[in-house]
Amino acid sequence: MSRIASTFETLKSQQRAALMPYITVGYPNLDTTEALIPVLVENGADMVELGIPYSDPLADGPTIQRAGQAALKGGVNITAIHDMVHRLRKQGLQAPIVYMVYYNCVYRHGEERFLSQAAQAGVDGLIIPDLPLEEAEHVETLAKQHNMDLIYLLAPTSTPERIRLTAQRARGFIYCVSVTGVTGARDSVSDALQPLLDRIRPKTDVPLAVGFGISTPEQARTVASMADGVIVGSALIDQLDEAADRDDACQRAGQYMYSLRQGMDKSIEAVDA
Repeated sequence: MSRIASTFETLKSQQRAALMPYITVGYPNLDTTEALIPVLVENGADMVELGIPYSDPLADGPTIQRAGQAALKGGVNITAIHDMVHRLRKQGLQAPIVYMVYYNCVYRHGEERFLSQAAQAGVDGLIIPDLPLEEAEHVETLAKQHNMDLIYLLAPTSTPERIRLTAQRARGFIYCVSVTGVTGARDSVSDALQPLLDRIRPKTDVPLAVGFGISTPEQARTVASMADGVIVGSALIDQLDEAADRDDACQRAGQYMYSLRQGMDKSIEAVDA
């Protein structure tokens, strides 16, 4: 069982949803990213999604695009990211780590080389949003060989056939895109989310995690009542925008993560009541 699957099993036994923050590696700088990850976990994150900066991030909205451009200008590269994860593992970090990476980064680095180095560093899964299911077989095979989960995405526009095929091949969790569009904080949870989850859940026992648009504890609580995982990205990066330095970034991110965790756990209290 992968570290991702084990984490979801533990949370399921506790009747809790996974809190899964996303941060762009290297924003505002690599040193801050490395300091942030343990802080996020200490304040309630169950696993961490690390966005690898890319020049043409088609699934991302303005906030993550801006963070990625800043990280690239700062000189962040694949080797430095692997090395950072390796250091965190040596320091005792146990929470699952998932890369969100565009396929060109994997291809240019070399599929086998990229996955092998990621696994050696301590990465548990990959989300490759621009790698279609039909073309993912080789990467999926390599991921299995390295005991990593290749995470597939489904959206409100996904056809019944696409849902069926994804459910058959899914490992770790399925990333359920809550809205049609790119990443970015929204004012409310989409009405399309529950119907999407209802279409997927009968097809698979793999956990369903929801991303795109979640920003407040109230939204996180709503999604936690529907799904197995809650992914928060752009709103967390917004917190970093206001930080004066690394320590301030860690404090702001930690407080924000704690507020999300508390909001999600309130949904459990409501059920128990």
